[in-house]
Amino acid sequence: MRNNYVIVLASLAVGLALNSCDDIFDYHPYDARVTGRTGINADNIPKIKEACEGRTSIKFAMISDSHRSYDEEEKLIGILNGMDDLDFVIHGGDISEYGVTREFVWHRDNLNALKVPYVAIIGNHDCMGDGEDVFAEIWGSSNFSFVAGNVRFICLNTNAFEYDYSNPVPDFAFMQEELDNTPEGVEKNVIVMHAPPYSEQFNNNVAVMFGRFVNMFDNVQFCLHGHNHRTQVTEFFDDGMIYYGCDCLQHRSYLMFTINDEGYTYEEMFF
Repeated sequence: MRNNYVIVLASLAVGLALNSCDDIFDYHPYDARVTGRTGINADNIPKIKEACEGRTSIKFAMISDSHRSYDEEEKLIGILNGMDDLDFVIHGGDISEYGVTREFVWHRDNLNALKVPYVAIIGNHDCMGDGEDVFAEIWGSSNFSFVAGNVRFICLNTNAFEYDYSNPVPDFAFMQEELDNTPEGVEKNVIVMHAPPYSEQFNNNVAVMFGRFVNMFDNVQFCLHGHNHRTQVTEFFDDGMIYYGCDCLQHRSYLMFTINDEGYTYEEMFF
């Protein structure tokens, strides 16, 4: 009888252990398997277009370099959700610190709480490990564009150093395709990237060419970037084109832009 009791207890212990494997074992941090919402940019881009359809005035927020700033991110999302006139949000990259899947998922779940649609571009930290694959699954392509009202936003991967300069970063073929195919109703353009020209991430062998390519687009309002963890207003090429740099979330700062018939305004916001 005692032996039978021992056998029953042993069987129960094994069963409990097998049923709780998910609690005992964890995936490798760079495992690229993702659960939950994916394809966010492709899902949100039509929402931005629909919300701004036919308008010549739009308002959006630029945030960037969230890294490990989860608390700051949550607080900022609460502030943005309290705005009645905000149309959408752009995340300027470096969502993660180490390109770890769990980091992306945590930030994604934070950002999913936004009441307005948002898009995210890829940063250099997001390329670490299998981060590029995780980013692609959760958000999408590293080069993409979208339209809000009469403004097209051309979003570029500029993290050349992370690819050992072996990939076309920035991708001039993609930029040429956008140049050749302006959507109907687009009258203005904004260029968005993570790493700006002359940073250590940018392929500075082609920086001047990049600056000239930007100026080939009609009526470019300005360019946007993150990466440098400080607010910047820079004219890199002495051509009148302004590049606005967004600070990191750790510094509790972001940028707010309005584009309308009179031009545009911007303000550095603190929270």
